[in-house]
Parts: sequence; C-alpha cells; structure tokens
Amino acid sequence: MNLIKKKDKFTYYKFLNSLPKKINKLYFGKLKRKFKLVNKSKKKNGFDPVTNIDRAIELFLRKEIGRKFPKDGIVGEEFKMKKSKSGFSWIIDPIDGTRSFIIGSPTWSNLISVNFKNNPTFALVNFPAMKKYYITGINNTSYLVENNKFKKLKVMKTKSLNNSKIAGDFFGWLSINRQSKIPKLTKLMRYPCSDALSYCQLCEGKLNAVLQCSNKIWDIHPMISLIKNAGGYISTWKGKDPRVGGDIIASSSRMLHKKILNMLKPVA
Repeated sequence: MNLIKKKDKFTYYKFLNSLPKKINKLYFGKLKRKFKLVNKSKKKNGFDPVTNIDRAIELFLRKEIGRKFPKDGIVGEEFKMKKSKSGFSWIIDPIDGTRSFIIGSPTWSNLISVNFKNNPTFALVNFPAMKKYYITGINNTSYLVENNKFKKLKVMKTKSLNNSKIAGDFFGWLSINRQSKIPKLTKLMRYPCSDALSYCQLCEGKLNAVLQCSNKIWDIHPMISLIKNAGGYISTWKGKDPRVGGDIIASSSRMLHKKILNMLKPVA
C-alpha cells in the first residue's frame, strides 16, 4: 500500500464504489429475465454450473475496467487472463455462489479485488439481491454500505473456541473419512457457510471464524484485504499465504486462528 500514490488510491476506490450501482442496473434491467444454465464440468456426473449472466457481468466489468485502466491486468473466472502493464491487476468472480443464484437464494455476490504487484489492495463484494455491498477504503479500512450509509467494519475479538461462532461447510468437498479426523472442530461449526457472505459477516463481528474448502483465487483474493482491514486473520489450513487459494480459514483473532489451525492439522 505504501508504494501506491494517494491519488491512485482515491481513483481506484472511487471507481470501485461506482460499480455496485452499474452492476445492479445491468442485472435487474437487462439480465435477470434472460437466465440460461450450462454445466461446464468435464467430470462424469460432475456439476460445475455457470450461467449466461456470469459471463455477461464479467464481460461488462472487463469493458468498464479496460476503458478506465487500459494497462491493468484482469484475471476472471470465465475468460482468458489479460496481463498487466501497470502493476495493477483485477481479480473477478462475476457471480460467487452460482448454485445459490440458480435456486433464487439472495446470498450470491459479485467479487472484485484490485491487486498491486500481486498483493490484494482494494476489494468490492456486492450483493445485488440484498441491496448492499462491502468495500475497502483508502486508509486500510473496510465498510458495509447499505441504503447509502457507510458502516466501518471491525471483527469481534475472542480467544475462546467454545464461545466462538464458527461457520463452515465441508459437504461435497471434504470426505466423511477426513471429517472424522476433526470431530471436535466439526461440532463447533454451528453456523452455515454462505460463501462470500460469511466472510463479510466475520468482518461485521457476527461470526468469529469461517472455514471453506477448494477456493479459487477469485473466490478469496477480495476477502483478504476486506478481512485484514477489519482486523481479522486469514490463511490456508496449513497457515500459509491465502493468495494461493485452496482450503481457507479466516478468524477474528490471532489466538483463535492458531487454535483452529492446530485442530485442522490432521486434514490440512
């Protein structure tokens, strides 16, 4: 962050803050009535859904970013990577929670991370159906924006495992055999995981920890700066850099993070 000019910080923040309104207008105005589903899984009996709306939103974002920041790189879930010539790159998941989106659940979101020299620096997590979004500020802060009101985010600190509100969902990702190796932790996971929304709830102080499996970089890069700016911690299950994706843990305190990492060792 220290290497980024103040003027650039404001420019990127201002642009990010303008996107929710544009995305929502595109979705509710043109795309919502044109829903089509494709299973892009190459595995037998596999299910990896993508919709025409995923692709339309990513194309829209690529066009908007290219017009404003033509030298910036873009890495998106649905289309080819564009290399950066500026040091800045955009990591995009046009619809995070596609399965929730398909069945009409409002918890799906648009995820965007602005990276400077591969470091997640700014983030936007937009929930069109819930009429709110989460965004990082220019001074290492994170905010919830709802009804045009900005609320600064701060995690709820706790050191106690038993009193922690832990969200997670291993179904379909972690085998029953592997889950059986961490029985104490699975019993503590009393709250459902709703993709990006759960990480945002951690930032709001509603949850103390979130555990997920098999994240792609576009799933997790936007969460990194949002969580850290709110005072939280995030890593892989092995305690490594979360930028690589994979199995991820985010928590509200260093002590809690260490305790859960220790419990995850049999399956990390």
